[in-house]
Amino acid sequence: MRIAIIGSGGVGCFYGTRLLRAGHDVHFLMRSDLETVRRDGLHVISPDGDFRGPVNAYATSADIGHVDLVVCSLKATALGDARALIAPCVGPDTHVLALMNGLGVEQSFAEWFGPARVYGGMAFVCINRLSPGVVRHFGYGRLSIGHFQDDLDAAGRIAALFRDAGIQVVVPPSLNVARWEKLAWNIPFSTLSVTAGAISTQQIIDDPGLRSVCRALMRETIEAANAEGCNLDADPLIDKMFANTATMGHYRPSMLVDYDEKRPLEVDAILGEPVRRAQAAGLDVPHLDMNLHLLSMLDRLNRGEVV
Repeated sequence: MRIAIIGSGGVGCFYGTRLLRAGHDVHFLMRSDLETVRRDGLHVISPDGDFRGPVNAYATSADIGHVDLVVCSLKATALGDARALIAPCVGPDTHVLALMNGLGVEQSFAEWFGPARVYGGMAFVCINRLSPGVVRHFGYGRLSIGHFQDDLDAAGRIAALFRDAGIQVVVPPSLNVARWEKLAWNIPFSTLSVTAGAISTQQIIDDPGLRSVCRALMRETIEAANAEGCNLDADPLIDKMFANTATMGHYRPSMLVDYDEKRPLEVDAILGEPVRRAQAAGLDVPHLDMNLHLLSMLDRLNRGEVV
């Protein structure tokens, strides 16, 4: 397939190079890394095998043109730019995969490009961009890919592309359920890594107080999900999240990396929208609400928007 990667950060480069190695015709939209990648190629360091070599890198989506599949791995903070970046790549038969964090992103894509061609993806992966053109994959990599209208056959066809590239992929019966399940990890670990003082996931787990706060954030997230009919079983899911995270060591989530580099944080997609939905359902979510206000203020302070 001819594939465009829109958002060539750590996630986009990792999955894009896996698709490239599987024989697909992959094209990367690059911005700050463009000249470096054109000169030196792309380097992905991974326990599953490194990739180092030239790739098709472009300054504009129009230079890429129409493709069979767009993989949009932009930060949720760039959702406002997504339509203009994706549109030049969309032809009559193009599929669009939103490989992004947070709730509600697929709704925007469906309004722009039509619901039948839109998919949502959740990446369960430990990965950071080290420098221009260099990405470090620490472990994991499983994808959960669903269709906006929960068409399992359509989702299965997109999932097969990644599965054939050596990626473990699941197709959930409900995209909304899968989104909430990912938030049960992202909300506690990604946001606490910032609000607790720029610390790693291991430090959260090792501190009894933070571990308790983390568990409370997970439980409120699952309660909010179940208010939308997700029917998640809280205790086994919480145990699984902690067990998986314990294997990561001192991992620094991408939100913490963004904070360190003074980039905008995905506050609204990861915390704001879940809190709004919980409150609309009549739920009291004090831990989520408090962490939302803390994270929002730290984000604005960090980028100099308030003093």
